[in-house]
Amino acid sequence: MKLRQARIHDPAAAERSRAAPLFYYDSVLGSDAAKLLPAEYYATGQDMALVTVLGSCVAACLRDPVLGLGGMNHFMLPDGDASQGEPARYGSHAMELLINALLKQGARRERLEAKVFGGGNVLQGFVSQPVGTRNAQFVRAYLKAERIPVLAEDLGGIHPRKVCFFPVSGRVLVKRLPHAHDAEVRAEERAYVERLRATPVAGEVELF
Repeated sequence: MKLRQARIHDPAAAERSRAAPLFYYDSVLGSDAAKLLPAEYYATGQDMALVTVLGSCVAACLRDPVLGLGGMNHFMLPDGDASQGEPARYGSHAMELLINALLKQGARRERLEAKVFGGGNVLQGFVSQPVGTRNAQFVRAYLKAERIPVLAEDLGGIHPRKVCFFPVSGRVLVKRLPHAHDAEVRAEERAYVERLRATPVAGEVELF
């Protein structure tokens, strides 16, 4: 796959690029894209795709439909102490970080709408209550409390997912990955879990 730097048109580009460092051209989607890993988020009004792969993690895709401005986050756990660094690994902080990034670019909080994905229970034995279930419960409760309507969701189950979100149009593509991909997703998420343990801290969806 040919990589290239995404086209940047605004002063906040440097700050946002730290949140989603991998920009590339996706030949399958036919679009510039940014790939998000755990604890990353990105907001943009560019005509591009935001792409991530989820196991037990959840990605919230938020959008201001009037401006065609949107963003995505990718969080690992519902909540925790953000003072230890990487606050976007926790849903309670990842949601506010993404919302604030959108507001800085002109979005209105009362216009925001959401599509949410992930929360698959692919990490057996991590906690007594599966972390995927906890993440899914958190994002639903958060958006309800903030009165942000959920237009579409694909949460829970046992499969990892690949999600592609187009902020300008609001279109989302979701692929439920076969279990052949489980080892790769579990390895990525378990590596992230080990990092956490090493630093103790408190509508419409198209399948493709």
